[in-house]
Amino acid sequence: MEKHRGFPGRLPGTDAQFTIRRASKNGATKIIRRERYADRRPPDRRADEAFLRALIEYFGEEPFERGNLDGGRLSWLFEREVVPAQDDFDPESYVALLRVDLKKAQASFPQIFVEGWSA
Repeated sequence: MEKHRGFPGRLPGTDAQFTIRRASKNGATKIIRRERYADRRPPDRRADEAFLRALIEYFGEEPFERGNLDGGRLSWLFEREVVPAQDDFDPESYVALLRVDLKKAQASFPQIFVEGWSA
């Protein structure tokens, strides 16, 4: 399992986890598309924004291995701002390749993009 050194482990001051410490013996948590309803709690929305910001700063538009990134947190962005980067994508694999779709990210989270950023 790829460990993304330097990637934030969680959102400071919350229980919102961004990475896991070790691979599960039962395999990786399956990444699914979770619906983000308009009435989600503000801390959950802040966690989504902070996680996406970290993905953009760490990887940009380049494909990246899922590795130690939390499957539950990825699921809140999956098939919207974070998309599979390979045709044979396995949602239960630690080596699955993903990428950030910057155009969708900018549409969903415009506050992340400041002067100098463009999708």
